[in-house]
Amino acid sequence: MKKRIRFIINPISGVGKKDQLPTLIEKFLNHTIFDYDIIYTEYRKHAKTIAFESSKEGFDIVCAVGGDGSVHEVGTALIGTQTKLAIIPAGSGNGLARHLKIPLKLIDAIKTINESRSILMDTGLVNDKPFLGIGGYGFDALIAEKFDHYHTRGFWGYTKLVMKEYLKYKPISIKIELPNYTRELPVVLCTVANASEFGNGFCVSPNSNVSDGTFELCILKPFSKWKTPFIIYKFFKRTSHLSKYAEIIPFQKARLILNERIAHYDGEPFEVRQELNIEVKQKSLNIIVGNNYKE
Repeated sequence: MKKRIRFIINPISGVGKKDQLPTLIEKFLNHTIFDYDIIYTEYRKHAKTIAFESSKEGFDIVCAVGGDGSVHEVGTALIGTQTKLAIIPAGSGNGLARHLKIPLKLIDAIKTINESRSILMDTGLVNDKPFLGIGGYGFDALIAEKFDHYHTRGFWGYTKLVMKEYLKYKPISIKIELPNYTRELPVVLCTVANASEFGNGFCVSPNSNVSDGTFELCILKPFSKWKTPFIIYKFFKRTSHLSKYAEIIPFQKARLILNERIAHYDGEPFEVRQELNIEVKQKSLNIIVGNNYKE
């Protein structure tokens, strides 16, 4: 019996050529293995509803076509189900896809689905909000909120926004409570990392593993503005954890108390409560990975 796969396409996310996808899927998806259909999202959070209903209908795979926000919506709806998540990265950052070595070229991403190599990955839960790869409080949360309404998409639009906002940014204060660790301090970034990067190669936690049962709390402390290019360079060279301004703490459960109530989960902005309880949900999502991915 053939497997059933549903492609959920966000027609407005990122900068990819998604108008080509129906033709590419018809041509490159292995039809001896799969029967498929395609649904386009029509409003915010529509993808989550479609994905949840698809799992109830018994689809073997639901594929998120879009950026990290689309992946977040579809993936969080599939947590704890038997349905696998697939990703065709067509967004601005594609952070989780990059971590999982899913090809960024549409044709190669479709061929990866044909192989259907999958793992059980961990997911996160912050109070009542699930996430897949990255959660953040600080400058990255501010940028996620601003970028959500920004007029220019893509890498350069994101870069211009970062430069504009960073010049006037003031670090937030955060209290961290872990077993055998309690501390309150100012931070530029406070990132909860299941995966390694935000997207576009900006790597915040080089050694993160999405199926090891542990998250990393990645802290970037305030630094002089003139050092900014050197700090950014370290993130792109995957050596930010070696900076004297960085600290990475593995954990399974944590409590954070914020003085700013904005956050992002997988790049999606949220207003959150001041007190956050974070925990790892081990091996809770079945996800298709790239052929070059190594656990």
